[in-house]
Amino acid sequence: MLGPYNRGPRRKPMGEINVVPFIDVMLVLLVIFMITAPMLTQGVQVDLPQVSSEPIENLEDREPIIVSVDKEGQYFISLGEEDTSVSLEEISDKIIIILQRRPDTPVLVRGDRNVPYGQVVTLMSTLQIAGVPNVGLISEPPPGES
Repeated sequence: MLGPYNRGPRRKPMGEINVVPFIDVMLVLLVIFMITAPMLTQGVQVDLPQVSSEPIENLEDREPIIVSVDKEGQYFISLGEEDTSVSLEEISDKIIIILQRRPDTPVLVRGDRNVPYGQVVTLMSTLQIAGVPNVGLISEPPPGES
């Protein structure tokens, strides 16, 4: 006969953690990440914002070389008042000559906003091969700023 305090065989307390709910959550997260990861690697069209930037200091004493790319993809070198139309291959030779005479001359790149990004990167690579240590990028302030 069982007394009021004796309700049958006693169970031992369980000393293990039940990991089944954790496995379920991990599988759900895995599926979510497997679905969203390919979406993150695809390109998205972005209109880049116009931002204000600080002007380059100490250009008063040194006149910069400005290498421009217009919307047709033509290259120009501006030194002083003259603009010279050049090909990509000629840019390297002309920059080397100018930097041999005046090695501390800053070099700036001015590219049209409709020029493909790869064309500007190719120009910057050409300037680096020519021995230009630093290349500055010219931009315009957003409308309303001066």
